[in-house]
Amino acid sequence: MHALVEIHEEVHEALLERRPIVALESATLAHGPPSPGPVETAADPVETAADPVETAAAVEKAVREAGAIPATVGIADGRFVIGMDGVDIERFATAPADRVARVGSGGIGAAIASGGLGATTVAAALVGAELAGIPVFSTAGVGGVHPGAGGTFDVSADLTQCTRNKVAVVCAGAENVLCARPTLEYLETLGVPVIGYRCEDFPAFYCRSSGLRNPQRMDDLADIARALRTHWDLGLPGGALVTTPIDEAHALDRDAVASVLRRALADADRSGVTGPGITPYLTKAVARATGGAGDEAHRAVLVGTARTAGDLAVALSRPPGARP
Repeated sequence: MHALVEIHEEVHEALLERRPIVALESATLAHGPPSPGPVETAADPVETAADPVETAAAVEKAVREAGAIPATVGIADGRFVIGMDGVDIERFATAPADRVARVGSGGIGAAIASGGLGATTVAAALVGAELAGIPVFSTAGVGGVHPGAGGTFDVSADLTQCTRNKVAVVCAGAENVLCARPTLEYLETLGVPVIGYRCEDFPAFYCRSSGLRNPQRMDDLADIARALRTHWDLGLPGGALVTTPIDEAHALDRDAVASVLRRALADADRSGVTGPGITPYLTKAVARATGGAGDEAHRAVLVGTARTAGDLAVALSRPPGARP
């Protein structure tokens, strides 16, 4: 292993014993983005915030209950850290905003060289997962094609990174602010398989459907594991997206969320919020406009995808052809 990569002891042992592991991003732990301005709703705006430490614990618990080991990926003290303990997570969650950089794949070198803290996004966490040899990663939603990308070329590095690392990304589709159709088209162009696990529609983060179909559907994780092994055994590059929607109890109405996001995007534009700050800004906007239901939905997505990722990691760890 590279000298700049530090693997937590539990994760290291699991790797040696070929036990299932799920990589997790650390960007959800950081307190970086600014709060959005007031969002007009029928009720007074409510400022809520899910406890990142509690949420991280719930996500790791979901992975463990599925029979896998959680490995949160981050950058700390000049090292690419694969697997955080409670002290690490508390440190990331409570550090001042200006002390935790939000790191994409293009910022890994600078973040490590700085010697400080770096919270990894999907793209950066995928790099860490492959460095450690972890084939499954879980997140709430991937980045994608942003509105106006035809003129701004604003396309998330997550999509390209999916072609570079042999890691399956379990997610609830793409984040709501993104354009689902161009995102799916771009994934097709890149040759990234998109598989809906027991769902016909491509999910949209807080919402169970984006209104578009998944390119493929599979209802058995053993079949998905076999498809992933085949993809990699044939020498095909990158990984795949395995989508699973938010549970019905916590899902938000697609039209209502779209209305909130349109107003919040206009507010963000007036406030000069751009680039990596957009998604966290909009997440808070939805939380305020829904009286905290957005925060609950975000937590539910993170826990739900983590559970499915744990199940997929277990399926991948079995010998080819084996059934539970």
